[in-house]
Amino acid sequence: MRYAKRGPLRFTSHRDFARAFERALRRAGVPIAFSQGFTPHPKISYASAAPTGVASEAEYLEIGLREPVDPEQLRIALDAALSPGLDVLDAVAATGGSLPDRIEASRWRIELPEVDPAELERAVATFTAAGEIQVERMTKQGRRTFDTRGAVISIDVLAPSETPSGATAVPCAILEVVVRQVTPSVRPDDVLSGLRVVADLEPPVSPRVIRLAQGTLTAQGEIVDPLDADRDGAAIGER
Repeated sequence: MRYAKRGPLRFTSHRDFARAFERALRRAGVPIAFSQGFTPHPKISYASAAPTGVASEAEYLEIGLREPVDPEQLRIALDAALSPGLDVLDAVAATGGSLPDRIEASRWRIELPEVDPAELERAVATFTAAGEIQVERMTKQGRRTFDTRGAVISIDVLAPSETPSGATAVPCAILEVVVRQVTPSVRPDDVLSGLRVVADLEPPVSPRVIRLAQGTLTAQGEIVDPLDADRDGAAIGER
């Protein structure tokens, strides 16, 4: 399934979303399958969840079911059972292969209110010219230093336009970045840290970030929806 986190619901943590999704499964009467053992859990697997506070149009998960259901009816039922802003956008029957293995890259849009687009252009040029940009971030394994430049496939300053999040500040520079899935993961805030390291770019207010897509990366740098490989499935649960 593909789902979105929009508006204020972008501040929902991954753990809070997981609880909300399990409640939605119960309310919608979904015949969810459970793991074996003394403490059975619903068979739900999440793929590369966006950080808390980041909006997304492309979050993915897999569920296991006890019996076949119609994918579109399942999508409608779960979307109705979730709060507005947590929106189920697509559902297909899995035909084989691992969903996480199809997540190779993400496309992010980063809106920077009160940043001059020309200033961002100069910072991006310096970033692109660098061979390596080391940044620090606290991870579950402790503070890590890693190269943020190597994971960035493309980084572009977009022409001024209406911002998707409704930002009203003028000027508002907009950055679109395609980042390869690596370990540790390179997030939009790491890219901004890299711009600060090489170009002293310091946004005066918090950025607004949205994930536009994630999936398989083509040789041309395009991102393919990971559900496309399963479009011919007849019904979820059938094999």
